[in-house]
Amino acid sequence: MTSKTAQNDKAGKYESNKLGAQSADAGLRVDLAAREDVEPEILYYLADDAAPEVRKNIAGNPSTPVQANTLLTQDENVDVRMELARKICRLLPGLSAPETVDLLGQTIEILEILARDQLATVRAIVSNAIKDTVTAPRHIVLALAQDVEEIVAGPILEYSPLLSDDDLLEIIAAGVAARALPAIARRSDISEEVSAKVAASLEIPAIASLLANSTAKIREETLDQIVDQAEDMEDLHEPLVMRLDLSLRAIRRVAGFVAVNLVETLTKKHSLPPEIEKEIKQEARLRIEASDGFTPLPEESEEDSAAALFEAGLLNDEAVAEALDEKDHGFVTEALTLMSGYEFVKVQTMLASRNGKVVTSLCWKAGLSMRLAFKIQTNVAHVPRQEIVNAKGGIEYPFTDEEMDWQLSFYENQ
Repeated sequence: MTSKTAQNDKAGKYESNKLGAQSADAGLRVDLAAREDVEPEILYYLADDAAPEVRKNIAGNPSTPVQANTLLTQDENVDVRMELARKICRLLPGLSAPETVDLLGQTIEILEILARDQLATVRAIVSNAIKDTVTAPRHIVLALAQDVEEIVAGPILEYSPLLSDDDLLEIIAAGVAARALPAIARRSDISEEVSAKVAASLEIPAIASLLANSTAKIREETLDQIVDQAEDMEDLHEPLVMRLDLSLRAIRRVAGFVAVNLVETLTKKHSLPPEIEKEIKQEARLRIEASDGFTPLPEESEEDSAAALFEAGLLNDEAVAEALDEKDHGFVTEALTLMSGYEFVKVQTMLASRNGKVVTSLCWKAGLSMRLAFKIQTNVAHVPRQEIVNAKGGIEYPFTDEEMDWQLSFYENQ
């Protein structure tokens, strides 16, 4: 093919694409907007198309010029801005070569705009995309970490390696987004200083998440302070019992106020010498006998355990409902663990979040009915009344599978 023929073909293709961009056939324009071999000026022209489907394809097209991307940051359609956010976050790691310095700067400017988007769903896409990368612009990470919405701040606070202990302490002091403090408590290997600040917040879900975080470094004095607060805070009883670094002194104190089934778990979990285990159980028995509603320490029953029922294929709605009626929250937590396939600590963290949407999604993942999801929200997770998720039509889950998978995705990589 001669040079002149190639030029003619290129010109013909350009004219064809230009006509396609001006076509009244929206389907043709949608297809054109998704093609990566289309000329930049035509993609820019389509960025202002009347059809949101066209603009969404332009937003997702990696060949779209920077000027068009900038234009789309102000698009009135949220789906367009969400698609743009996903693309920009995908492109960012590949813009580190010297020849892409200018493009990197322009791309970061677009990312800054999206990180300030008026809708939390757009900002959340940016947050989730850069939460665990070391190449993300630090000033954007800090801005997202201080966002007023938990869905935005949470992923950064929990995972970002760019946040130092000093950053976290400043963010806690300034006040984190509502219900986002547990995200800090779930960070891997958080320091003793950060743990102490979380404990000092007196926020029960955050403290429960801290206790459930096996990698968190917690001073003995901080654990003592938590124990001091925990007697009248039932939501902290089980997380305290499951904490493996309790001193013997702390174990004795915890055994002095938790429920009878948790005393049994506490002594087994910490592999105490037989004589100390016997002493602690005896003290618990005397305490319970002296109170109203005495219930003896339960005899261990393999047949009644959640694991045994699960193994036998009998762990179902009926078994969980019976445990709820008996206020056996340990059984319910174990059942959710086995039925959902998540780790025990992860299920504890979800329940401790007191987030109705998360707890409902967890119950859905476990295959339980929405009726039980409602009871678990109220009786086990203690979700605030105004945030409890109610059934659709009295019996059905009110969210789509995709929506519930999305809620659970925040806990997938913990």
